[in-house]
Amino acid sequence: MKVALISPSKEHLHELGQVLHGFSHQAILVEGGKSKMREVVERDQPDILLVEGMCCDPAELSPVEYVTTHHPQVAVVLLCPSTTPEFLLNSMRAGVREVLTAPISPTLLQAAIERIANRLRVSRGSTHGRVLAFIGCKGGSGSTFLATNLGAQLAAQHSVLLIDLNLQFGDALSFVHDGHPVTTLSDMAREIERLDATFLSSSAVKVAPNFSVLAAPEDPAQAMEIKPEHVDAIIALASSRYDFVLLDLGRNIDSVSVKALDRTSTIFTVMQASVPGVRNAQKLLTVFRSLGYGGERIEVIVNRFERGGEIGVAEIERALGKLAIHTVPNSYKQVSAAINHGDPLLNSARNNPVSRNLADFARNLSPVPQQDARSLFGRLLGRASA
Repeated sequence: MKVALISPSKEHLHELGQVLHGFSHQAILVEGGKSKMREVVERDQPDILLVEGMCCDPAELSPVEYVTTHHPQVAVVLLCPSTTPEFLLNSMRAGVREVLTAPISPTLLQAAIERIANRLRVSRGSTHGRVLAFIGCKGGSGSTFLATNLGAQLAAQHSVLLIDLNLQFGDALSFVHDGHPVTTLSDMAREIERLDATFLSSSAVKVAPNFSVLAAPEDPAQAMEIKPEHVDAIIALASSRYDFVLLDLGRNIDSVSVKALDRTSTIFTVMQASVPGVRNAQKLLTVFRSLGYGGERIEVIVNRFERGGEIGVAEIERALGKLAIHTVPNSYKQVSAAINHGDPLLNSARNNPVSRNLADFARNLSPVPQQDARSLFGRLLGRASA
């Protein structure tokens, strides 16, 4: 949420600004009083406007009423050191969403903002996009290929942002694009106070009309600049702007990756059907359980799966327990060619078994209603001409 805070106290601005940033909100801090309200709303267009320093005089509500009348999409919240029943009633009549007692604790402030934000989302008909994480059990599992190419499939019907969180050695962009990013995740972290929808969109590389990639740092040393709160804020904003946010994670489980995983609805653990693959998957699942991630959030993808191989789905289920297991067939030659060309497999080999598998995967993640105006022959002809 974009939250503007007006206060006559520099100290309070600093303290509350830190609270808002800590909870992944974009904070606009303005020193002054109620006379600044109109200017701030018309210039910055916040979702929520916090105004501190109002007293119990109903005459002070005139600028509040102007804002709520002319900018009804903005939720106005007053922070008052004291109130009276009459002032509360007049505030409600003026269109104020809530009156909170100042000083306010970080927990109560966040609770109030989340309460208001939920109402705003409902009234605007907006929902959060799904956040999906991909993490390989061992090197070479194919998690980056699957994340990037599933993103390309989802983008046929949805808006998709892939965030490369393999901070030291991430190269997800090269799987689907042959250029270099102008801005990376570390650049965004250095200017996190600028974070808004425009900054996020302009920092990501647009691979296709509905598919963008936010690249990992070009220099591995820059990974140290990215903090958990930076990642949390970026994912929170991205999930409010995109239908799907895909996270390509490295194998290291640290404070940054845990903060990212906390935001996910589903964690896809990518492995291959081998003894080392199964053993590493068991270790990773143990880590997930220790972090409190239940089995309902974890699914397994067995990449480069060969039917009739020594280790089948039944053996993997016995080793890992009851988890949803997806298999992706082996098509090494065409997959490698697509990666080497920096192009989604969908573009170069639409009828490849892996392409078809990922297309089905994408449909299962978000089924698209059938268009009843199209006949069976129409759908077949449409597929043939694609």
